[in-house]
Amino acid sequence: MQLVKNELHIGLEKPLKLLHVTDSHIALADERDDERKHALAKRMGSPDKERYWAEQLAYAEQNCDLLVHTGDLMDFVSHANVDWARKALKNEKVFFIAGNHDYSQYVGEAWEDEAYRMNSYMQMGYGLGVPMFFNNRVIGGVNIVGIDNSYYRFASWQLWRLKKEVEKGLPIVLAFHDPLFEESLYHYHLERLPHEPTYLVGCDEEHLLPYNEFRAVQQRPDEPTLAMIDYIKNEPLITVILTGHLHFNFESSVAENLPQFVTGGGYEGVAREITIH
Repeated sequence: MQLVKNELHIGLEKPLKLLHVTDSHIALADERDDERKHALAKRMGSPDKERYWAEQLAYAEQNCDLLVHTGDLMDFVSHANVDWARKALKNEKVFFIAGNHDYSQYVGEAWEDEAYRMNSYMQMGYGLGVPMFFNNRVIGGVNIVGIDNSYYRFASWQLWRLKKEVEKGLPIVLAFHDPLFEESLYHYHLERLPHEPTYLVGCDEEHLLPYNEFRAVQQRPDEPTLAMIDYIKNEPLITVILTGHLHFNFESSVAENLPQFVTGGGYEGVAREITIH
């Protein structure tokens, strides 16, 4: 396991330790799944993915208060993946919010929108046994709040729910799959992959210019998304953002005193331990 460590000081009486894991991309199929899903499992599957997950979970159970997973636990929706994920998420040590691959039927075969997401959600048997669209847990005097932004947008009802969590008056650790736009992260991604979009939430028109038309339409923020981003940046109880999706480690701030930690792929054994004081 490749472990990155961070410390955050917000005035807790007793330190809280979180293990941030993201993008595990478990890829399994069995006799209940069709040939296309078996082909995906053959191409994307690896015993290392399950081994890394076991190592990350064991480390969290021995050293941390909670494992926070920010999506793409599965690589695609299959009977075998859903069974595996449901079992993994039964562990009380695990907090989860969904990513785009947790709804993908065959990975990139269709336009992914709310109808697509709900179809996958129903095929799973009403999700993975835990809240997938909005989740929260209070632990150690901190409110862990997960919001599904897996298609680069937030919904108005999610902002309403976040405001209700803020009313509790506790410091908030915000967790979601797709990172918020931030200038240094945007340019770092373009330097790494100059012919790819940056896959960030909240890019303005200037920063969408290098994107192809498909990706620009997919990732252009709507009004509820912009309202959520503005609220997040200006709410003092939100202390840190944990996110993934990009498969590399990066640390920056999206607003004054609001760090955003992007953590690399769990499928490569990467995890981030955050000690909050």
